[in-house]
Amino acid sequence: MRTVEEIIALMGGLESAATRCGIGTEAVRKWRQTRAIPAKHWPAVIAATGLRLDDLAAAPTAPENAMPTPESAPAGSEIQIPEGATACLVLGDGSILWGRGFGANTTTSVGEVCFNTGLTGYQETLTDPSYAGQIITFTFPHIGNVGTNAEDLEAASPACRGLVVKQDVTEPGNWRSVQHLDAWLKSHGTPGIAGVDTRALTARIRDGGAPNGVLCFPVDGRFNLPALRAQAAAWPGLEGMDLAKEVTCRQSYNWDEAEWSWPEGFARQTAPKFKVVAVDYGAKRNILRCLAAAGCAVTVVPATATAEEILRHNPDGVFLSNGPGDPAATGVYAVPAIQAVLEKRVPVFGICLGHQLLGLALGATTYKLERGHRGANQPVKDLATGKVEITSQNHGFAVNAETLPAGVRVSHISLFDGSNEGLSCDNRPAFSVQYHPEASPGPSDSHYLFHRFVELMGKAHV
Repeated sequence: MRTVEEIIALMGGLESAATRCGIGTEAVRKWRQTRAIPAKHWPAVIAATGLRLDDLAAAPTAPENAMPTPESAPAGSEIQIPEGATACLVLGDGSILWGRGFGANTTTSVGEVCFNTGLTGYQETLTDPSYAGQIITFTFPHIGNVGTNAEDLEAASPACRGLVVKQDVTEPGNWRSVQHLDAWLKSHGTPGIAGVDTRALTARIRDGGAPNGVLCFPVDGRFNLPALRAQAAAWPGLEGMDLAKEVTCRQSYNWDEAEWSWPEGFARQTAPKFKVVAVDYGAKRNILRCLAAAGCAVTVVPATATAEEILRHNPDGVFLSNGPGDPAATGVYAVPAIQAVLEKRVPVFGICLGHQLLGLALGATTYKLERGHRGANQPVKDLATGKVEITSQNHGFAVNAETLPAGVRVSHISLFDGSNEGLSCDNRPAFSVQYHPEASPGPSDSHYLFHRFVELMGKAHV
């Protein structure tokens, strides 16, 4: 029987083992700490070392002196609730993470557990409709330190199923704060759990993919752990889910609010040059503000709008917004509408889910990423210019670049994993990006894309 250390050496060392398995070096260091190699990596290990399956299956799966803990105890073992714990997060494999509840009480809030690496802008993140169906783990420990206000909302209320943080939420220390995060979450019925080792949870998601989870913060302090485990295990996940219908607007409306600046606040677009129809699959408000600031009169229509309903506004361009869920599921009704708009040669710009839906409308396919990209520090390369942009992202699906048809080019790629981050059409006025050029929160490297859309509409009028 080979030890984990011997197997890593046979693979050429830590970095070589990480490269061969398509993971980070921290994941390989985790092998050393746990003295175990996850079974999903066995094929790569066998191919690299020539070892037999028996050599890996016989290896220890945990440190010899390890004892079951409340976090990792088998599903059939007796669980003791740690002193001071008022909430728990139960994962799909039966693991239990204990902590202190805050925000709204809940007995079962179920979703996909993901992580976000942003250092600022937690209120914008929580109100991003793209997080529908998800429980957000914040890797930055100081969540709640600037409170909440009415100006930093990306939607009227949070769409996420809950949040996980390391430190207890403190009193806000910012002049713009008007309400404590705890009170704000209670007002919107959103639960949270503090005191969780978010570094360990993030590493788990990074190495094993986003698990199902149930967040429980009961009023009476009673936990039905068998039921919670069953619910976490049974939740079907985001694949196949059309969540855009849950977060889209119910009727069309006009938008003229532009970007915020201090001390004036939000501006207004009073002399627009172009008319844009924005299809709302879960649009963030700052996207609409950026369109208005770029010179557009914006009409927002529901995700289910048909091509006829979109085109009756006689738009100079059509914007496809961000949003949650599986693009293939939303595409059942969205793709025919987008294809009909493309046939009219109306300029189209899509981001995030809108990018994926444009890809589907052009004939490509999409797939679910194992971990997803969520945060405000995501490096993306523009293949035309070679320029690298630091971007804000929130997505768990991607366009399969290998399925793009002739005449459609990959325009941007992720420098994290090489996945598709943008596409451009050679023979029609349409382009899209996977990331969020409006940021909020995040860097402003990609704001130019809104002006590129305006230029595209201008050329269409020549």
